[in-house]
Amino acid sequence: MHKGSETPGAGLTRRHLLLAAAASASPLAARAQAAPAVPEEVRAAIANARLSGSGEFRYFGFLVYRATLWVGPQGLGSPLGTAPFALQLRYARSLKGADIAARSEEEMRKLGEGSAPQRSAWLQAMQRLFPDVAEGDTLTGVFTPAAGATQAAQTRFYFNGALRGEVAGTAFAQAFFAIWLSPQTPAPGLRNDLLAAASTGSAP
Repeated sequence: MHKGSETPGAGLTRRHLLLAAAASASPLAARAQAAPAVPEEVRAAIANARLSGSGEFRYFGFLVYRATLWVGPQGLGSPLGTAPFALQLRYARSLKGADIAARSEEEMRKLGEGSAPQRSAWLQAMQRLFPDVAEGDTLTGVFTPAAGATQAAQTRFYFNGALRGEVAGTAFAQAFFAIWLSPQTPAPGLRNDLLAAASTGSAP
């Protein structure tokens, strides 16, 4: 990240699209926001879905998106990928879908997630699934784990509530959502906000 060489607007539209080494809202500020309603796509996939946490991601003080995490009654699950959950980003500015996909792959690589062939395949999938976004748009990733031999693990992506498609496998979900939920995330403040009530039976 070369913060000093870019203006905030240029950085946001070119490279700093999902995550950067920037401050997010404090837990107190996040709790001050009204609790968001559970989206229909989340309720349909996760029985008794509940809010885990929500927070803002800012770059140079500019709001990029607000992230919200929902979990089921069993909590987030450990390791990641053993229980259903959903993460929604509500964007505050316009970004290109292709840039969001590229930034996602870059963060996965920095976190050491997946092999090079896996990330290449995931990048192609994300380029297909991630649309251009504008202020107020939402992009929601809903993960459901495997259920015996009848249901494979998958992550479905929804744009403003409409299904865009899915990526199969737990490995992708672990790599993609690690961008926000890994202890090594470049936005630890936002991670803390999202995981505020992630454990079983807790409440924000």
